[in-house]
Amino acid sequence: MKPTVTDEVFDRVYETILRRDASLDGRYYVGIVSTGIFCRPSCRSRTPKPENVRVYESIEEARQAGFRACKRCRPETPGKEGPDAAMASAVTDLIRKHYAENLTLGDLAARLNVSPFHLQRVYKKTTGSTPAQWLLQTRLEEAKRQLADPSRSVTDIAAAVGFRSASHFSYAFRKAVGCPPNDYRGNNRPVSAAEEENKA
Repeated sequence: MKPTVTDEVFDRVYETILRRDASLDGRYYVGIVSTGIFCRPSCRSRTPKPENVRVYESIEEARQAGFRACKRCRPETPGKEGPDAAMASAVTDLIRKHYAENLTLGDLAARLNVSPFHLQRVYKKTTGSTPAQWLLQTRLEEAKRQLADPSRSVTDIAAAVGFRSASHFSYAFRKAVGCPPNDYRGNNRPVSAAEEENKA
């Protein structure tokens, strides 16, 4: 699995694979180690075992990892909603690239030359979440990754992932994850070799 994709995201994507759910199509791409292809999460091909699944955030990443596009679900083409799916995918890509900035619905709409109302409606209909919800999730997933580095302070991480203050970050993190950032860091701290030996 791609290192920057957390176990939580992997489980969410794999659940959509099991359900043949198209809600994450265009937001994640699934590489199948046993076949060498990458698909939409909703692909109707045989369900892969979880150990054979790799999750990528873009077609480019899947290709760079050596996977080729599935001829059945055609992940490179817009989904069943056509232009709407393409717009939703463009919004998702913008958020991935600019999540650390002070990004608003108006900013996203201006970059795509559409109205904020239209963008919000299309994105919600296509993905099941709003751009703001996806932006928050993206920031929190990146924060989880950065919390693994003990040299980074919570304040630095908050700023790096786009929160206006450490207190706002801590509130949002606790509400979404169920614990403060420092507690999450402590509970997910890698165990050193010395600690492993002491346990033994």
